[in-house]
Amino acid sequence: MLKWAMRKLPVSALLLIAGTSLAFAQQPLSPADVKALLARIRQQRAASPYMQADFQEQRVVHLMNKPITSSGTVWFDAPNKFRREVRGNSPSVSVSDGQQLWIYYPGFKSAEHYQLGKHSPADAAITAINTALNLENVEATFQISGTKIDNSYELQLLPRAPSMKRMFQRFNLRINSDLVADRTEMFQPNGDRIVTNYSNQARAPIPAATFEFKPPPGTEISNPLGR
Repeated sequence: MLKWAMRKLPVSALLLIAGTSLAFAQQPLSPADVKALLARIRQQRAASPYMQADFQEQRVVHLMNKPITSSGTVWFDAPNKFRREVRGNSPSVSVSDGQQLWIYYPGFKSAEHYQLGKHSPADAAITAINTALNLENVEATFQISGTKIDNSYELQLLPRAPSMKRMFQRFNLRINSDLVADRTEMFQPNGDRIVTNYSNQARAPIPAATFEFKPPPGTEISNPLGR
């Protein structure tokens, strides 16, 4: 009976039904809605500043036929401490205590060292990571719009600062019903795109030593931006 009735409905009516369902599923957020959402996220972060999650990342490079994929785990302690371990054929460990950033490549026994707080590209990179996992001071650094999709949220962030605009043009962030990042998508000026999906998110306390790094003996250390 239902199938017969659907066949009898004109195309315009079916499109109206589909459009109505989509409208209920996707609701644009007003500036006040975005502000309220960020306030809820900050309230949750204040109660539990820690975050740990596994990730799957796909890097689409415009000069390559196939995307580069990687996976690993990230730890975060608000507002600016993090550790990111990438597994696979090209492993790496990135560690920041908020004042300096280390990137270690165990396969090459080499490490890069960056001092933060000097408005360098490294600072822009740290800001991008903080945005995904912390949304720290996000209104000052991004223009924000958003949409509520079922029980999750999609935020679109456009960078304000020239230093960040050189890194990426747009940053899309999906937040789940627990108000933690599920997915990020970064669009870079050269046409490259980085998509990161997070899973197994947890807010348990993280040992302080997680955000410390000492290069293993024999590591070749470079300072790409100088001292």
